[in-house]
Amino acid sequence: MKSFEELFSELKVKVAAGDPNSGTVKELAKGKHFIGKKVLEEAGEVWMAAEYEGKEKTAEEISQLLYHLQVMMIANDLELEDVYKYL
Repeated sequence: MKSFEELFSELKVKVAAGDPNSGTVKELAKGKHFIGKKVLEEAGEVWMAAEYEGKEKTAEEISQLLYHLQVMMIANDLELEDVYKYL
C-alpha cells in the first residue's frame, strides 16, 4: 500500500526515466486531452461504483481516479503543494 504522496513521487520518477513501457509515460505522451478524458471516465466509474457496487469497488475506482489526476498534475507541471494550498 502506498500514500498519495508516494504515488506522486513514483510517477514522477517513471516520467523522468522516460520508460517507453510505462503506462504513465504513454498516457502523458497522448496529451492533456486524453488524460482529461480518462479523468472524466474514472470519475463516472467512481459514481457508479458508489451507487451500485459497494465500498470495495468504490475504493478501487477512487484509486484509479487519483492516479489519473496525478498524471494530469504532472502534465501541467504541478506539484502536490500547488494543489494542497487549495484544500
